[in-house]
Amino acid sequence: MSNIKYLKLAASIVICLSAGAIGSVFTSSSVGGWYRTLAKPSFNPPAWLFAPVWTLLYITMGISLFLVWTSRNAARTRIRIALFFFSIQLLLNFLWSVFFFGLKSPLLGFIDILLLWATIMVTMLSFKKISQLSSCILVPYLLWVTFAAVLNYSILAMN
Repeated sequence: MSNIKYLKLAASIVICLSAGAIGSVFTSSSVGGWYRTLAKPSFNPPAWLFAPVWTLLYITMGISLFLVWTSRNAARTRIRIALFFFSIQLLLNFLWSVFFFGLKSPLLGFIDILLLWATIMVTMLSFKKISQLSSCILVPYLLWVTFAAVLNYSILAMN
C-alpha cells in the first residue's frame, strides 16, 4: 500500500473517531448527572461498555469509508454519492449525542436515531455498489444503532 493510501486510511479513521470524540463532550457532561436520574430498562448495558464499543465501531466505519474513498472499481459520481450519504449519517451520529445528552431530550434523540438508522441503510446500499466488503463492515454498526434505538425508545417511554 502506498504512503498516500496509508494517509487516506488514517484520515478516514480519524474523521470517524473525531465525530465520536466531539459527541462525547455532550455525553460526558450528562452521564454522571442527568442520565443517572433516568429510569432505564433492564437491558441497559453497563456504562463502561459504551466507550470501547463505539471506539471499535468508529474505527470500522473509518475502514469502510477508506475502502469506498479509494475504490478504483466505481465511477467517481457513484463514490461521491456514497460519501455524501456517509457524511450525513456521521453528522446524524454526532447530533444524537447533542440531542439526547446535550439537550437532555430523549425525544429528539429518538427522532435523530431513526433518521440515523435509515441513513446508515442508504449508506450501506450505496457502499455495496462500490465495495461489498465496505457495506458488510457496517453491519455491526447498524446492529448497535438498532439496539441503541430500542434503548432510546425505552428510556423515552419510561421517563
